[in-house]
Amino acid sequence: MKQLFNVTGMNCANCSRRIEKAIGEMPGVAEVSVNLASEKLSVTYDEQEVSPDVIRVTVADLGFGIAIPTANRQVIIPVKGMNCAACVSKVEKMIQKLDGVSEVAVNLATEKVTISYDPQVIKLLAIKESIKGLGFEPLNIDDLGTVDEEKERKEKQIKTLWRRTVVSVIFCLPLFYIAMVPMLDWLPLSVPQSIDPMLNPFPHLWVQVVLTIPILIAGRDFYGKGFKALWKRSPNMDSLVAIGTAAAIIYSLYNIYLVYQRHYHMVMYLYLETAGVIVTLILLGNTLEAISKSKTSEAIKKLMGLAPKTAIIIQEGKEMEIPISDVEIGDILLVKPGEKVPVDGMVTKGNTAIDEAMLTGESMPVDKKVGDTVYAASINKNGMIHFKATRVGSDTALAQIIKLVEEAQGSKAPIAQIADIVTGYFVPVACAIAILAGVGWYIGTGDFELAMIIFISVLIIACPCALGLATPTALMVGTGKGAENGILIKSGVALEGAHKINTIIFDKTGTITEGKPNVTNMITVSGAKEAELLQLTASAEAGSEHPLGEAIVFAANKAGLSLLEVEEFTALTGKGVEATVGGRKVLIGNQRLMDEQDIVFHEVVDESDKLANEGKTPMYVAVDGQLIGIIAVADVVKESSKAAVAKLRQMGIEVAMLTGDNTKTATAIAKQVGIDRVLAEVLPENKSDEVKRLQEEGKHVAMVGDGINDAPALVQADIGIAIGSGTDVAIESADIVLMRSDLIDVSTAIQLSKKTITNIKQNLFWAFIYNMICIPIAAGVLHLFGGPLLNPMFAAAAMAFSSISVLLNALRLRRFRAS
Repeated sequence: MKQLFNVTGMNCANCSRRIEKAIGEMPGVAEVSVNLASEKLSVTYDEQEVSPDVIRVTVADLGFGIAIPTANRQVIIPVKGMNCAACVSKVEKMIQKLDGVSEVAVNLATEKVTISYDPQVIKLLAIKESIKGLGFEPLNIDDLGTVDEEKERKEKQIKTLWRRTVVSVIFCLPLFYIAMVPMLDWLPLSVPQSIDPMLNPFPHLWVQVVLTIPILIAGRDFYGKGFKALWKRSPNMDSLVAIGTAAAIIYSLYNIYLVYQRHYHMVMYLYLETAGVIVTLILLGNTLEAISKSKTSEAIKKLMGLAPKTAIIIQEGKEMEIPISDVEIGDILLVKPGEKVPVDGMVTKGNTAIDEAMLTGESMPVDKKVGDTVYAASINKNGMIHFKATRVGSDTALAQIIKLVEEAQGSKAPIAQIADIVTGYFVPVACAIAILAGVGWYIGTGDFELAMIIFISVLIIACPCALGLATPTALMVGTGKGAENGILIKSGVALEGAHKINTIIFDKTGTITEGKPNVTNMITVSGAKEAELLQLTASAEAGSEHPLGEAIVFAANKAGLSLLEVEEFTALTGKGVEATVGGRKVLIGNQRLMDEQDIVFHEVVDESDKLANEGKTPMYVAVDGQLIGIIAVADVVKESSKAAVAKLRQMGIEVAMLTGDNTKTATAIAKQVGIDRVLAEVLPENKSDEVKRLQEEGKHVAMVGDGINDAPALVQADIGIAIGSGTDVAIESADIVLMRSDLIDVSTAIQLSKKTITNIKQNLFWAFIYNMICIPIAAGVLHLFGGPLLNPMFAAAAMAFSSISVLLNALRLRRFRAS
């Protein structure tokens, strides 16, 4: 089973690595991936060996917050009117008695009721009615796990960070002024005599202490999380900040003690402003980072924004508007012209045209009648319809797309392994370098102050945040941008792998062509009539699900021919069909089938070849061992196919076509769209072998298809690309899904992959170079040769800038446009 968790409290790559290591070592866990940017934990595990609760406890023990997945629907209902403990008890007892409710908790302070219930047993409307019956007013629910809640949580986090940053800045500015101005006597500035360090050392130092305390309170998370991680022998970014600033504070407190021992000159050696400025700068950096990270998931927010917030439900013949979250499976809903469809369902009354561009990218509205399916967030253009809700909440097609994008954003690309390996050792190594550098300088110079500055600078600047954010942020923006363009990329592996593709194989029917063939020609022999040929063939093909057979049946119905009774039917894979129609044995298929059954067909070979050269599929028809004619069926090439192939060839990618059709027909179709390499007359079970053969030539192969018989080839290919209008099996087997069913999106997906991987490499390069250059400078290498010494405050600014720069670079992907 694969499960996504929301994890809070992570702030550097070392945090995500700790979680991955702890969960990865648990029995039954097959795969684990943590995305620092989206704060998602993805775990694939055996339900017989490990449970979500065990995973939650393990993560919580590491000091992080984690959302608990639940089998039931869990909702939070704001309730007005509760004002005492008695109200709480009354609501809890009443709801707990309801059938289907497994858990209930009332929070009086927030005036919210959290309920876990089984939608198959009790409806949300019934729960709300029960609350109303007690004299309280239930408001619209907050559905746990939704993107809206995630957005609210992140907005709350940003507000908290901003508030702490503002508090820190308010106290940091006067602290910095009071501490630094007396040391910079060349500046035309001064501090009041009452707090001048040389005239009144005690007021001076206590003003610094008073100004520092609010800053440390604002940055308290650094110390709580940092020392906890250190205690668990897994230091992270918070640990580095906590150790560095704590060292400055402890040294300052020691000097305050010396001042009280009448060593008044030590008042000039307080480093409280260093700790204050470092905390302030990192808080500011974390705030800007959180804002940038929130923008990486804007694609999901846009998708969520497509869904309406309310729905009109029909109950006892009356219309009632309710929140979208209250809609249950089986409810009958009304959609008026111009309104959005609230959930997935089946039309029960009325006719209309629905704009499904948000799902398929198809600009033309789709006609809908009774029995047809409608999808959430699609737009009703003209008629008024009633429909029965079949999928609600997280089960709608739109929600599944959002889930697919979220899972992709939570996955890891192989290139991320570089950063993972480095960050696993980075923080302990940074601590070791800081200690060695500090001790080395103290031994070499005897200057404790110098040694402490170097120790703090190395700790502060050596933060792996930029490394941890380099890959997931670009991945999130890339997959989100793909979703905006109707390209669903299922994983980081797929996004990275797509940029290596140098050969693409297209299935023919339904991919290059429309997949809706029509009968174009009928040639009769042996005295047969066209009506007889079509009637017998259509009767035999009525039991076939092949598109060519369906075209023949359609032609017979259109001609007003009645179909004859079929006694036996056998599909001969890759050859045709065999049936007994009205007591006569009918064979329909290709030349191979005629040869195997010893049917003489040479007199029509020339006509057959001519039809094949025109891109039509000729099917031989024999009755009781004698050929009676040929029926030719043609499938129209999609308008975008030729342009798509041309674009791929322009990009230097080899294009091939794979089909079960005969070579001549396949070659004719290929010639129309500009494909040179044709793999024809390939049986469905052999399609994957053709892909494997190309891979053995050293090619990175992508397979593009839409049918059930394409699934093995899609899996075998390095990257499987499914057409969104194809079968569920093909879509499940693919790595990338083209929702618009437009082949031009194949080149767009590859271009997006290349842009994303380039962006990731830029991020990794910057992150590595930043640390390679800055750590030696912080350790005093330049100072060793008479150069400047890096002040810890500048180290904090540089560290914050490194993370922000990586995020801003990743956000450039939002401007991606296919060329």
